[in-house]
Amino acid sequence: MLDDYNQHVTLRANEGIPAKPLTAEQTQAVVNALIDNASEHHQAFIDLLTRCVPPGVDPAAKVKADFLFKVARGEHSISGLSPEEATTLLGTMQGGYNVRPLIELLDHPVLAPLAAMQLSATLLIFEKFSLVESKAKSGNAWAQRVLESWARAEWFTRRPAVPEKITLKVFKVSGETNTDDLSPAPVAWSRPDIPLHALSMLSNAREG
Repeated sequence: MLDDYNQHVTLRANEGIPAKPLTAEQTQAVVNALIDNASEHHQAFIDLLTRCVPPGVDPAAKVKADFLFKVARGEHSISGLSPEEATTLLGTMQGGYNVRPLIELLDHPVLAPLAAMQLSATLLIFEKFSLVESKAKSGNAWAQRVLESWARAEWFTRRPAVPEKITLKVFKVSGETNTDDLSPAPVAWSRPDIPLHALSMLSNAREG
């Protein structure tokens, strides 16, 4: 799997675009390799799990979140991936399949403060908000802290300040730019692959 993916990375790099994120099947292969703890490419698999799995509710994200939750709870012992690191990685997944594991970790005797920190920076909670609220009403201090953090919008105030100056480039063309200039119909097949499809933007010659 790793050789195939590295070949894919090279082919994409030759086109000046990033590699596609891992599929659910590829992510499961990465997880299996980490559980085996026997591969000479162990760190490479950790890097793939960290950087190359799409966030949110992609099927691959579910594989990642389920695995990290088990590592956090001590069900898997993975070299180079501690329960604390697994919890932190859960917090980078931007909502979706990582939310329930982080909420459940609010009851963990050691990881609850870290889980609260990760949830405080997660916005795409949707109906899971009620689970955090319920824990807070039941006396969970870390759930209460998450609610207070959301109320203070710390997810926003913790971020770096907007720079005083931002330098941009403006590309001006004559006439009207329409959808087919930016997303040519002849290459519509590539639209789901945004970096690849972007190579076709404004590919038709224009005056000016």
